[in-house]
Amino acid sequence: GSSVKGFTGIEESDLNLKPDPSTFALVPWEEGVGRFLCDVYTADGRFAKDPRFVSQSLDEALGEDGLKLFVSAELEFFIFNKMGAYVDGWKQSFEVISDESSWVGVAPFNRARDGYYAPYPKDRFTHLKMEIGDVLKKYFGLQVEVIHHEVAAASQHEINFRGGATTFTADATQTVKYVTKALAYKQGVIATFMPKPIYGDNGSGMHVHVSIWRGDENLFYDPNDSYAGLSQFARYFIGGLIEHGRALSAIVSPTVNSYKRLVAGYEAPVYLVWSKANRSAAIRVPAYSNSHRSKRIEYRPPDPSANPYLALSAIVLAGLDGVRKRRDPGDPVDENVYRIPPQKRRELGLKELPRSLEEALDELEVDNEWLRPIFPKELIETYIELKREEARKVNSYPTPVEIMMYHDI
Repeated sequence: GSSVKGFTGIEESDLNLKPDPSTFALVPWEEGVGRFLCDVYTADGRFAKDPRFVSQSLDEALGEDGLKLFVSAELEFFIFNKMGAYVDGWKQSFEVISDESSWVGVAPFNRARDGYYAPYPKDRFTHLKMEIGDVLKKYFGLQVEVIHHEVAAASQHEINFRGGATTFTADATQTVKYVTKALAYKQGVIATFMPKPIYGDNGSGMHVHVSIWRGDENLFYDPNDSYAGLSQFARYFIGGLIEHGRALSAIVSPTVNSYKRLVAGYEAPVYLVWSKANRSAAIRVPAYSNSHRSKRIEYRPPDPSANPYLALSAIVLAGLDGVRKRRDPGDPVDENVYRIPPQKRRELGLKELPRSLEEALDELEVDNEWLRPIFPKELIETYIELKREEARKVNSYPTPVEIMMYHDI
């Protein structure tokens, strides 16, 4: 346990992994190798800081209340021909190479923010994505719904799969990342789920879709609601996300790099507002269909660097706290939030997402009661401590941009 940062100290380091038989899968790129996802145990029972234990506890608690959660995640990622970094006290640099980008000069290429649904040959990795989908379905039992080229020019992609309960979807998220990276490596390229690897183009998000059911009743649906077919239960759920969204950022956007994605103009949210179909809002009610079966909300701030067991659980707990406390989400904001003048934003009382990981951790430190008792107090405290250490380390390094801007002061 002491070898896994944040688990235990060296003086109490023995932990056990118990394979979950339902997660067994043969690994097609390694002959005779199978994969299990495991639960972490101490000699006395479940290990409280195991993230999978958190999501399992949430699923169990919802079941005891007669509720069923349906959650799914859209995973965005980049495929690069080459990616590397050099860091020491005297020299720091990084390099990203993509045959799809204009700076490499291999025509045809995509222009910045113009890659959405790009076909072959602008999409150089059509066959790799087809292989990813086939392997996920044939060997890992996931129902892949779509894999397509995303907005960013340099080979950004998105994969959607059919979700389910919290733990199922978190397991599936880990599996998708595992398979995608492995198959990319086999083809001599690099798949990365880093939120913002390229300046001036869209970053990669992990948009989370949620609905809650009681039997066959979708508690988010109200056919009499003229705005979005959304129930009062769903509106209170949105109110919880807005109320706790700043603290929630520390879990769903958990890296220094995450906040380079959360800037205006790149289809990533900046303000904690809700709307129908509006992609500049943090919480969106998809408008593809207004049916009982499809009614859900989409939470857009998360990115794929998040631990899915913690992130999905925290999103649901924030929403359910809003339901318990009947949090009014306020009126929807249907205009492009990026273009609302600052004075009007202040008049509307729009809450802004944190601009840095440190700011998000400050929020989580004072606003975390809604996570308990599903999140153990010790887990929250350890998480904040580790993430503060990570932020201090990353921010202590001068960057090339700083040298460029400040070298002649």
